[in-house]
Amino acid sequence: MRALRFAQAGSLDYLGVADVPVPTPTGSDLLIKVEAAAVNPSDPKNVLGRMHETTLPRTPGRDFAGVVVKGPVGWIGRKVFGSGGNLGFGRDGSHAEFLAVPQEAAVTMPRGLTFAQAAGIGLPYLTASAGIVHGAQLHGGETILVLGTNGAVGSAAARLARRIGARVIGVVRKKADLPRAASLPVDAWIDLESTDLVTGCRALTSGRGADVVFDTVGGTMFETCLGALAWRGRQITIASVGTPRVTFSLIDFYHNESRLIGVDTLKWGFSEAAQVLRDLVPAFEAKELPAPDVRVEALEHGPEIYRLIDSGAAGSKIVLTP
Repeated sequence: MRALRFAQAGSLDYLGVADVPVPTPTGSDLLIKVEAAAVNPSDPKNVLGRMHETTLPRTPGRDFAGVVVKGPVGWIGRKVFGSGGNLGFGRDGSHAEFLAVPQEAAVTMPRGLTFAQAAGIGLPYLTASAGIVHGAQLHGGETILVLGTNGAVGSAAARLARRIGARVIGVVRKKADLPRAASLPVDAWIDLESTDLVTGCRALTSGRGADVVFDTVGGTMFETCLGALAWRGRQITIASVGTPRVTFSLIDFYHNESRLIGVDTLKWGFSEAAQVLRDLVPAFEAKELPAPDVRVEALEHGPEIYRLIDSGAAGSKIVLTP
């Protein structure tokens, strides 16, 4: 079968399309014919050697959607999707024609969605749910500030927050990003080209600040996000762009009784991740959550797609089809 493959890490030049054996499922594992597999920012980072969990050689890819072709009788022919676990890091991932996963990793696809759309749900909604539902325990009536709201994870966070009943303040880098994000369920916007984050957030909350800040950037934005928190607010951090080290006023932090919560979906096992996605299936079927907007590319274009995503110029969620 064809698969994206890398035998050493440190450069995207090491990623290529290769012919490898079809995986052999063991025990109660499922063999899935992959119909679509999303590419996430962590995939090129994996090839670049930034994921210490990875063993080599490896087929990357964390999100998948396809049809079960081998496994227990009740599973054969079922359309499934999933994410999580050690896919693409400790075991071969989804950027291939076939994939072997434990039964607990597979979730029956939402009715009405294409394979490409189902593949686009995985990591964005898993990360958003891990942060605002399980981490911050956001509830109705609270205000959440979402950085990078026009991105895959940020838009998922905005939609989940609105479904919970929270007030959503969206954040984009520049005013030109706003038209593309207009369909998102956001109550008010801050574009960082026109105003700084703290001033904008305080103005929109009568000086109080946000109950929850969902920080998709980290790095130089970390301390700024802390300044936008309301008293006893919770800051969820899922990334650190640019630098892994940050500084902030510990005095301001404890006087505000702020709380910091880190989220790393690589720590979420197959069963735990699948339950998050399974809980969301009814919302997608009822169209309470919209089908992801995805761009489909052939598996053979995988290496160039990895470069595009690593450059930050993708502009939309990209899904590979074998």
